[in-house]
Amino acid sequence: MRSKAAAIPANLLDELQATLTHGTVARRVETLRRVTELFVSGAADYADAQIALFDDVFQCLIEHIELSAKALLAGRIAPIDNGPPQTIRTLAFDDAIAVAGPVLSKSERLDEASLIEAARSKSQAHLMAISTRRVLSGAVTDVLVQRGNDDVIQSTLNNSGAEFSEGGFTRLVDRAEGCDNLATLLGLKPALPRHLYLKLLAKASATVQERLEAANPKQAGEVPMAVREAARRARSVRSPTTEQTEIAHRLVKLLFDDGRLDEAQVEQFAEAGKFDEANAAIAALANVTVAVAENMMVETRAEGVMILAKVGGMSWSTVKAIIHMRDDLSGGEPTDLSACKATYERLRPSTAQQVLRFQRMQQAAPPVPA
Repeated sequence: MRSKAAAIPANLLDELQATLTHGTVARRVETLRRVTELFVSGAADYADAQIALFDDVFQCLIEHIELSAKALLAGRIAPIDNGPPQTIRTLAFDDAIAVAGPVLSKSERLDEASLIEAARSKSQAHLMAISTRRVLSGAVTDVLVQRGNDDVIQSTLNNSGAEFSEGGFTRLVDRAEGCDNLATLLGLKPALPRHLYLKLLAKASATVQERLEAANPKQAGEVPMAVREAARRARSVRSPTTEQTEIAHRLVKLLFDDGRLDEAQVEQFAEAGKFDEANAAIAALANVTVAVAENMMVETRAEGVMILAKVGGMSWSTVKAIIHMRDDLSGGEPTDLSACKATYERLRPSTAQQVLRFQRMQQAAPPVPA
């Protein structure tokens, strides 16, 4: 390992001292170039104390140099894994995208908190640079989704290393309404929760539906996914099931086959926000297919939930937990629980059965031509 003295030679330290005291801008730039070359050539071998020394030197030099010199520095040190942290941060928050861009898009030295801070306060060009990073956490993409323009959103969705939170996906589904390109990109994300896929599909244009069906030909004939609001134009569209959804369905089937699936289990799933498990459990207890239950569960209003629950003989407490889950997952306006409770108490099991039979008939009917 090199010693600290070897990191910056004595003659260069003397030159640096003179430059900082009496040097012109041109002299500062030349000194910065030499220090940069020295750092880049030995960065892999420097200890933390040596990198800290370079950090101090860079910070002193970049305060009074022109933009092009800072941009050159940013491009040189951004790809270095152990780049000087304070200098990296200073460059990342520069208003000039020519300076900040290379660091925001490449530097592994920027921690999540710094990326979030930059995404919350800087320009769309800065957000675009962040969206191209090798890895993006759900906390970072939440801010990109909230503040980014359409170009930033599409760049983030195209990034295979980007993760999205449930809230981020919910906001994206709402934002995708009326934008075919965004809706298609979102619909092709394997991690998109199933209930949000259904919501996206219900609002999607025929063009988007065709694109999604063409992208998933293996699943095209398996499970009908149209919800009531889109039944006339989307009944023939099919949705792929994610591995997570299939695991949830297998778990519920095991519980049902073992006689351990009951109302309490449904309420537990709902309170935990587990849509796939809750949906499959309600379907089993109401004796309908998962597809029928899904369509009724994602309706804008809560009547579908109440019909399934009434057929399954569930109490209002469980229905309320399911409605709370729907509200939390959709991010929409809270449901009027008092009105729903009154409706649920008036709803007769025989009426619920009749509505459910109608739902089964709709599911089995041939698709309506476009």
